[in-house]
Amino acid sequence: MARYRAGIETQRRIIDATRASLAESGIEGTTIKAICDRAGILPGSFYNLFASKEEALLTVVREAIAGVDPDPAGEGTDTVADLVRASVDFVVDHPDLARIYLNIAVTGAVSDVHLAGRLRRHRRYRTERFADALSRADASLDYQTATRRAELMIATLNGLTVSALLDPAFDLADHAADLLETVAAPAG
Repeated sequence: MARYRAGIETQRRIIDATRASLAESGIEGTTIKAICDRAGILPGSFYNLFASKEEALLTVVREAIAGVDPDPAGEGTDTVADLVRASVDFVVDHPDLARIYLNIAVTGAVSDVHLAGRLRRHRRYRTERFADALSRADASLDYQTATRRAELMIATLNGLTVSALLDPAFDLADHAADLLETVAAPAG
């Protein structure tokens, strides 16, 4: 039990060190050596818990995303608007972490099968959350339609996020509100 507790404490120190290093030095300055030095551990301890720097970065990003989750208990109480708002809040409140997430998704996951798997699981989970909220909002939607609509919403939010991160004048919240209106509009 003490060994398990030590592993959890080491993992927490690594995450805290990664977060602090990111805040201080950005993604380029956040190296495994910098993380290990700050956490007071050897690289072997790091690699016992994380496969790569990107995996540690994704863990920090995941914690920030969880911080804006409208339904952290997963009870199915979130609405489509809640989920869109959480996406916007994440980008607005944590733009550096949003950049890191996109950077890892676009570059790291292409060459790292482990990271690609984590990102696919996250996308699937997010799609299921959106599809569930869409189905609760409109009982006439079948599972396939709700899932496709959720995928389109998430792809649109991702594109809006890129625009917001590239252009500080881009009004992400306003565009997200337009997305909600478009999805909520009756087909025809």
